[in-house]
Amino acid sequence: MPTPRRPRGRPRSFDRDAALDAAIRLFWTNGYEATSISDLTVALGIGSPSLYAAFGDKRALFNEAVEVYADRYGGYITHALGQEPTAKQAITRVLREAAYEHTLPGRPRGCMLLCAAETAGSAEVAGLLRQHRERHIVAFQQRIQADVDAHVLPPETDAAALAHYTEATLQGMSQSARDGTSRQLLEQVAVLAVQGWPREVS
Repeated sequence: MPTPRRPRGRPRSFDRDAALDAAIRLFWTNGYEATSISDLTVALGIGSPSLYAAFGDKRALFNEAVEVYADRYGGYITHALGQEPTAKQAITRVLREAAYEHTLPGRPRGCMLLCAAETAGSAEVAGLLRQHRERHIVAFQQRIQADVDAHVLPPETDAAALAHYTEATLQGMSQSARDGTSRQLLEQVAVLAVQGWPREVS
């Protein structure tokens, strides 16, 4: 008696969240353009028909990966801005936690929003990643301006410049982590970065 053919498609044990995390790490390591459908099917452990059924095309999967990455791996920024009593304390925490997050063993170094942009290969993909980075700048600026308005920081404080300075520091730390810089050295960078801030009003 012939053996019944196994239906094609996703395996019964398919874990969509785990597969999405695998895709995140692949894009994080290789970037968007250098990651092929073949790479993704191997990393996710499913065939290409199942990949398209679960996530759509490569671009749709990448878009979802970016959104989940921003929440799952980049959420420390939002938490720090919302939990710390002053902008300076919040940014200090952001930079110190970035030193930790960018060098955590067992996952790619640096920030995916920057690493994936290095080889985006598409203006739309590059634009999506840029939008996420610009959200950081807006959030930093709003938090800093709130302290200016509350007279915690001096009135001449340039909130926009300070926000861009913070994002530039984060980007530099990400690239340094990618290049192999130790967590300890990046933590020192974080401390030095906030020493240039305006002195809080007593």
